[in-house]
Amino acid sequence: MPPTPSSVSFDPTRGLVVLQTPNSVYAVRIGADGSPRHLHWGEPLDTDALCGLPAAASPAASSFETDPAPDELAPQTGARFGQAGLQVRFADGTRGAQWSFTGHTVRDGELRLHLADRHYPLAAELGYRVRPGSDVIERWVELTHTGADDSGPITVDRLDSAAWTLPALPDYRLNHLVGGWNSEFQLQRDRLPVAETVLTSRRGLTSHHASPWIALDDGTADEEHGEVWSTALAWSGSWRITVHRDPVGRTTWTGGFGHEGLSWTIQPGQSLHTPVFAGLYTPDGFGAASRAWHAHIRTGVLPAPDRDRPVVYNSWEATGFDVDQPGQLSLARVAARLGAELFVLDDGWFGGRTSDRAGLGDWTPRPEAFPDGLRPLADEVHRLGMAFGLWVEPEMVNRDSDLYRAHPDWVVHAATRDATELRNQLMLNFARPEVEAWAHRTLDQLVRDHDVDWFKWDANRVVTEAGWAGHPDPDRLWIDHTRAVHRIMDRLRADHPGLRIEACAGGGGRADLGILARTDQVWTSDNTDPVDRINIQHGFSQLFPAQAMAAWVTDSPNVTTGRTTPLRFRFHVAMAGALGLGGDLTAWSEEELEEAAALVIRYKEIRPLVQHGHQYRLHGPAGLTAVHYASQDDTEHAVLAWRPATRFGHPAPGLPLPALDPAAHYLDIDEGITHSGAALTCQGIDLRLPAGDYASRLIRLRRTV
Repeated sequence: MPPTPSSVSFDPTRGLVVLQTPNSVYAVRIGADGSPRHLHWGEPLDTDALCGLPAAASPAASSFETDPAPDELAPQTGARFGQAGLQVRFADGTRGAQWSFTGHTVRDGELRLHLADRHYPLAAELGYRVRPGSDVIERWVELTHTGADDSGPITVDRLDSAAWTLPALPDYRLNHLVGGWNSEFQLQRDRLPVAETVLTSRRGLTSHHASPWIALDDGTADEEHGEVWSTALAWSGSWRITVHRDPVGRTTWTGGFGHEGLSWTIQPGQSLHTPVFAGLYTPDGFGAASRAWHAHIRTGVLPAPDRDRPVVYNSWEATGFDVDQPGQLSLARVAARLGAELFVLDDGWFGGRTSDRAGLGDWTPRPEAFPDGLRPLADEVHRLGMAFGLWVEPEMVNRDSDLYRAHPDWVVHAATRDATELRNQLMLNFARPEVEAWAHRTLDQLVRDHDVDWFKWDANRVVTEAGWAGHPDPDRLWIDHTRAVHRIMDRLRADHPGLRIEACAGGGGRADLGILARTDQVWTSDNTDPVDRINIQHGFSQLFPAQAMAAWVTDSPNVTTGRTTPLRFRFHVAMAGALGLGGDLTAWSEEELEEAAALVIRYKEIRPLVQHGHQYRLHGPAGLTAVHYASQDDTEHAVLAWRPATRFGHPAPGLPLPALDPAAHYLDIDEGITHSGAALTCQGIDLRLPAGDYASRLIRLRRTV
C-alpha cells in the first residue's frame, strides 16, 4: 500500500488537532480551560478512535494530583508541578499565563494555534509543521507582547519550543549522547529514573558534552524492532531539555534554547520566537528512527543535500601554524594526485598568527608566509582541479591583534570581572549589530578576493563572563549571538551560491539541526584515530546522515592517541562519512600514496550510497561493527566492516544484512560471487577479514534479480 500522505487538520467542534505522517499520528485536544493538551503520539488512529480517548485530567482535579495534564506548553499556573516550559513575569509581579484559545490557521502543512492570556497583554502561537513523506513533526512557539506602549515590559524566564508526552509504557529508557573534546557523540542508554533528568549546555554552543537529541523507548527496542520516540532541537547555542518521569507512569519532556538563570524582556509590540524542536515516532527500532532523521535532514534541513560532499584535504595536521606558500603548494600537489577535490588551508595563514596567542580577528594573509597574498595559492589549487577552502574563526579574537586593539569593547565581557581566556582568545559579541556587520563584510571580502569555495568555520571557545554593558536586556546575548552566526552564514550562501561551509567548534562542539540548515557538513571530532572514530561516528549517526559527517584519514601513529593502524583500516573507517585526508602527505611513502589513491577511487565509487543512501548499523560479536548503505531502489549496496582487535580462536561468523530482500539475489562485485538474499539476511555474509588486529573490509553488492 502507498504511504499515508502527511497532513494537518483542526476540527473546531471537537477542538481536535491531528497531524498525520506516513507512519504515525500526533493529536492535540484543546482543553476546557483553553490550554492545548497532548492526546496521542504513535501508531495511526482514525478520528473516531482519537475522539474516544479519555480527556486529560485537569491539573486542579485533586490537591494531591500526581498525573498532571500533558500540556503542549506548560505554564506556571494551576496545580502544575513539573517543569514549566513557559515562565513569564508581568509588570505587576504576577507570574505565569492562563490561556484562552482564540483560533487557528492551517496552510501548506503548517498549523498554528492562537492563544491569549485572559488578563494580560500576552499572546502565543504554537506552531506545528509536517513535510511530505516525512514522519518528523516540527514544533515552535512565538510569544508576543500585545499591550499598549505604556503597559510595561513582560519578562520571560523560560520559553521552550515544545513539550512532548509519551504513552504509558511498562518502563522507560533514555537514549542520549554525551562526550567531551576528542570523545564526542558517545551513545548512552540508561533506564529513565522516576525523577527529573536535565540535559543541558550552558556554554553558548551546542557543546561536546551533551547533544539536544534524545530518544525514548520501553527498554526493549533494538536497531530494527520496537517503538521509539525521538526529538531534536534546532539550536546552536545554550539549550536545556528536561525529562520528567512521574511515579504513576507518565513521561514528558520539554526543551528549548537558553539555560536556567537567564531572562529576556519583551516590550509592547515585540515578539520572541523559539527554534524548532522536532520529533518523530517509529515502530521499527533505532535504525528506522535514524533513517527517518537522515531523510528529514536531507529534504528539510541541509541547504544543498543533492550535492556530493567533496574529498577534502586539510593541511592542519601536516603543518600546524608553520604555514607558508611553498609548503602548502607541495601538499596541494600531492593531495590532487591522490584524488582530493578540495584543498583547505587551515589555521596560521593570517595576521600575526604564528601560534594560538595572536592574530585572531585580523583576517588578512600573513605577509611572511604569503608575500603575494593567497591568490597564487588559490589559483594553483584551482589549476590542479580542486576547490579552495580557508579555515576561519570569525567569532573569536586574540588580545594581540589589531582588531582587539581597535575595538576592545566588542568582546563578550563583564567590566568588573576578569575575562577568562580559553585557547588564549576571547569571544566577540555578534549580538552587537556593528560586530555582525564587520564579520559578514570580512568574510564576504575573503570570498571575493581569494575566490574561496569553502569555509571551515571554527569556534574554539565557549561563553564565559557573559556581559553586555549598558544593554537594557543583556541576556539577549545568549540568543542573538547564535542568530547572528546563522544570519551571516545565510547571507554568505545567498551572495555566493557556490560557497560551502563546514561547521566546526573545536571538533564536534556545534552539531545540531540549526547549524546544519546553513552548512554542508560538521567536523565530527579533532580525534581522527580510527578506533575512537568508530564509536564517535556511531553516536553521530543516531541523528545525522553520513553526508554531513566529516571523516579524515591522517598519519599513523595518530597525533591524538599515538595508535598505529594500517592505512586500509583508516580509510575504511573514514569512508563511512564524507571522506577527507589530513596529515603530512609529503612524508608518505610511494606505496602509501598509491594505496591511498586507489582507496579514494574506491570511495568515489560508493559515495552515492554513503552520502545519499539508507544507512543500517550492524553489530557482530567480538568487537565487530559494520555499516550498510543501500540505494533508494535496493539495486546497489556497500558494507564497511571493522574489527579493531582479534581474539584467537574466535573467527568472525557471517554478518547478517537485514536490509536486503530475501527473495532477491546479490552479486559481490569484487569477488564475482552471487549470493541468495535469504542467506545473507539470515546466515549473513562471510566477511573474510584479514588476519590480525585492525582488520576491515569493503563489500559491494548489486541486486541481480
